[in-house]
Amino acid sequence: MSLDPHPTLYGTAVTLRPATEADIPALVAIRSTSEVYRWWRGGADLAAEVAGDLDDPDTAVLAIVYDGRVAGQIQWSAEEEPDYRHASIDVYVDPAVHGRGVGTDAVRTLARHLVADRGHHRLTIDPAADNAAAIRCYGKVGFRPVGVMRRYERGPDGTWHDGLLMDLLAEELID
Repeated sequence: MSLDPHPTLYGTAVTLRPATEADIPALVAIRSTSEVYRWWRGGADLAAEVAGDLDDPDTAVLAIVYDGRVAGQIQWSAEEEPDYRHASIDVYVDPAVHGRGVGTDAVRTLARHLVADRGHHRLTIDPAADNAAAIRCYGKVGFRPVGVMRRYERGPDGTWHDGLLMDLLAEELID
């Protein structure tokens, strides 16, 4: 599956635009913070990890621009099999702007696009089960818990951690 070029999207406070190589240093700096690295991890070379995200043909990677600067990354991918069609979202936001609604606005803006412009009837997101701030953020957009995925991902310490599968049906999107 190859995604079409992604348009720039405008939220209430954020702009979501296709991420470019020029964004790599800012995204690496954000992803290197302990608050983000805890959930997103990465190898010894985070710049290579971020560049790899940008080069993935199956994922649309967008820079979250807030107050004139890159404040995070949001990405989406889609299952295009007609009987299972849906889109998935992942996001991280600079801890320097946590608590300002940046993540909620970014997720809502992308969700609106995926429903209205891309025709998805269902979206998923899968935060760590103990990432309470992310779970609250996604709930504000209309995502609901589906279930706990036990030992879903390996943490930076090498141990397995649970994930929470959340989904949103188009009619549940909170504008």
